[in-house]
Amino acid sequence: MKSLILQKDAPVLREIAKEVPLKNIGSKKLATIINRMKKALHAEEDGVALAAPQIGENLRLFIVAGRTLALIKKEEGTTYPDLVFINPKLIKLSKKKKRMEEGCLSVRWLYGEVERSEKVTINAYDEHKKKVHLGASGLLAQIFQHEVDHLDGILFIDKAHNIENLPPASKAK
Repeated sequence: MKSLILQKDAPVLREIAKEVPLKNIGSKKLATIINRMKKALHAEEDGVALAAPQIGENLRLFIVAGRTLALIKKEEGTTYPDLVFINPKLIKLSKKKKRMEEGCLSVRWLYGEVERSEKVTINAYDEHKKKVHLGASGLLAQIFQHEVDHLDGILFIDKAHNIENLPPASKAK
């Protein structure tokens, strides 16, 4: 099956994504885009989050897979809904930073180390127009920073050190 996710040479991945007008939150059109994002993310077994530009939509919107939350909370087998962040803003980033390994569904099989703040606070709206104010550390803080970079036209390879190409082992025997 062909991936629904655009790769690094797609021009939309280098654009600064547009704010979603508040009146559009909850609209059928935006719900359709969010559902397309969820379908694309869930089609990738190693996907943890996805930004709208990765499916060709130039909007300030990303989702975090519910399975990622289960992984972070060490509650495998527990089902969490996907989290939707519309017009996200990182309002606080810790001065303390850490080099973390990163990959990206739009830069397939390349992995590298990116320096990220260990803790962040994000403001956004969810798909029901409810305000979201969330603090995060560790993997979730890393995801928030990675996805906001996407919305600013930045790919992790722009910041990464020690980039390696690590394709999955061939399944054909």
